[in-house]
Amino acid sequence: MKNIKSILISIIITIFTLSIYSCNKEEGRPNIIYILADDLGYGELGVYGQTIIETPNIDALAKNGMVFTDHYSGSPVCAPSRSVFMTGQHTGHTPIRGNDEWKERGDTWNYQAMFDNPYLEGQRPIPDRTITIAEVLKSAGYTTGMVGKWGLGAPTTEGVPNKQGFDFFYGYNCQRQAHTLFPMHLWRNEERHLLDNKNVAPHSNLAQGADPNDSASYADFELNDYAPELMHKEALQFMADNKDNPFFLYYASPLPHLPLQAPKKWVNYYKAKLGEETPYTGKSYFPNQTPKATYAAMISALDEQVGDIVNKLVEIGQYKNTLIIFTSDNGPTYTGGADAPYFDSAKPFKTEYGWGKGFVHEGGIRVPMIASWPGKIKYGSKSNHISAFQDMMPTFSEIAGVASPPAIDGISLLPTLTGHEQSVAHEYLYWEFPAYKGQQAVRMGKWKAIRREIFKGNMAIELYDLESDIQEQNDVAESNPRIIERMEAIMVEAHSPSYLEKFQFPQLGDNFPK
Repeated sequence: MKNIKSILISIIITIFTLSIYSCNKEEGRPNIIYILADDLGYGELGVYGQTIIETPNIDALAKNGMVFTDHYSGSPVCAPSRSVFMTGQHTGHTPIRGNDEWKERGDTWNYQAMFDNPYLEGQRPIPDRTITIAEVLKSAGYTTGMVGKWGLGAPTTEGVPNKQGFDFFYGYNCQRQAHTLFPMHLWRNEERHLLDNKNVAPHSNLAQGADPNDSASYADFELNDYAPELMHKEALQFMADNKDNPFFLYYASPLPHLPLQAPKKWVNYYKAKLGEETPYTGKSYFPNQTPKATYAAMISALDEQVGDIVNKLVEIGQYKNTLIIFTSDNGPTYTGGADAPYFDSAKPFKTEYGWGKGFVHEGGIRVPMIASWPGKIKYGSKSNHISAFQDMMPTFSEIAGVASPPAIDGISLLPTLTGHEQSVAHEYLYWEFPAYKGQQAVRMGKWKAIRREIFKGNMAIELYDLESDIQEQNDVAESNPRIIERMEAIMVEAHSPSYLEKFQFPQLGDNFPK
């Protein structure tokens, strides 16, 4: 199958490359860096209205580039969003449509068991036949690197980064492992890199009788090797090592995804800024003495790393020849001590549970996106072009001078990025999510349609006018029957049954073969 995929990629590239390669060769193909934050809300950056958490480096990136107001993630949770990005297919077509921990293998949430037997680690793999954005860019002559959280294929499977187009990988293979930022190991390509951290079971709490107001009570959760720092060093080194060749770096940071663990300098900064807090001692993720300060610290730590990336590009002479995209995989979380309402994390959308991560409301899937490319993208520009993760495949392909694979759902954003008219636009964006009781959503112009609790038999479609109702509070389905008719048709035509039973919707007519 891999040979067939390689042949297909070669054909795609040959068809398109001959007519435009001379131009690219003359100008030099740009490096591409795609920075994917984890669970960062639309309203958690200064440039998007945040007033408590400070993000000067990301704000500077926006000042020197373009801010997108209507950009959407692939899904309201981690793995399917990443699948959409990697394949250019929305969740009605992409292979991974939900978080799938592949539990039939055994005790997949036992950190020690996973350490002893890597077979238990990782998520169900994207199929070998999948053509990824990394494979397309690699075949176009790019050196490809992935640093951070993968979540699309367990060790020993065809889904690992090095078998899906990446020359280099360093980070978490398994998104469950990222439920601690002090793991016992990370992966360097297909080998484990052991770290100086002890095993702390997921969702552990304070020792019995420990004082939640005593910092010493939290010692078990602040260890030695902090994964975001280790991965960041590898990302900077990858850039330096490949400065003489066009490179693609997919930087999938685990920040600010829980648990609440952050560099002490940033925690101390926000402790002084925010004052005394009530400790978090719940059962989700790990406890934390200063949850608000720590959450803000995680975002500022990420912001500092973005600044380091820009500085490294300047140092190696590649800043003007690099497209940087910064975005997030879904909306803000609702658990584990992260106080989204306090920070107004999804502003201007609703932030409470049921409206952010895990849900197809705007707060769950509309995400920040900033693009910087000196000399190509106008400084301080803004775009309300409606776009989504599936658009990265055709955008990066066009920049690299190659064709996109067939059967993708994205549209190149290159005209918008470079200040030209976007002659082709989406008629609609589509999402389906086989979790949280089953959901579908469609964005078509100003209209937003949502179908929820599908697994409970609810097939009714809600309709919202986003121009007048950005928080999706007034269902106007009854007064717009023609729009509802079209939305229902889209929900049928955009959905293809998944080959995996876990991602199927029997209520939509899916029939998994027994």
